[in-house]
Amino acid sequence: MKDIIEWLSSRNIKVNNSELIHRAFMHSSYANEHKRNYDNERLEFMGDAVLELWTSDKLYNHKPILKEGEMTTLRAQLVCEKALSMYAKQLKLNDYLLLGIGEEKNGGRNRDSIVADMFEAFLGALYLDQGMGPIDNILSEVLLPYLNNPHNGNLQIDYKTKLQEYVQGDVRKTVSYELVSMHGPANNPMFEMKVVLDGIILGYGKGNSKKKAEQEAARNAFEKMVK
Repeated sequence: MKDIIEWLSSRNIKVNNSELIHRAFMHSSYANEHKRNYDNERLEFMGDAVLELWTSDKLYNHKPILKEGEMTTLRAQLVCEKALSMYAKQLKLNDYLLLGIGEEKNGGRNRDSIVADMFEAFLGALYLDQGMGPIDNILSEVLLPYLNNPHNGNLQIDYKTKLQEYVQGDVRKTVSYELVSMHGPANNPMFEMKVVLDGIILGYGKGNSKKKAEQEAARNAFEKMVK
């Protein structure tokens, strides 16, 4: 298997800080097993901001011009967990993930939540090392086809955005998501979330990440409200 630095080199991207790039692929399970005092979570935070800026810029300059609500909905679809995992797998970036033995055995290399977080961490590391140039090249390859043709059926519906827009069409209030329970092993947890408005529970959802559980809760609420 090639190293991620070789992957970048094949795309004419010369890395300054290879340690930073490698860190983006270090899952917490690997860091714990190898007694490292860092993993890719801080870089994920940076990558999330980079991704939001890039998509916001593309949507703002999109032709034909999109309304604010259309931009918000489409951005949410483009950067949801399922979509990010899909982009990373398309680029085969999950091949470079550093996982603990247990996480590897439990299918972590292909789990959407882990792969999506890794993809954001990779973008964060690449931005810190190279700026926006390489980011634009990579995201244009995997994201622009969906931005230009969002109804191709491959992007997941963002029920959180749909629910919020539905609620705000009636009252200018914001729904919130609360953790109900978390159970299961640390390397494969199951979350249950509830979506709440003014103290009233609108729906429940379960998933192997908080993001997935929130989406399921929003879907549950949205489908009940539009009946």
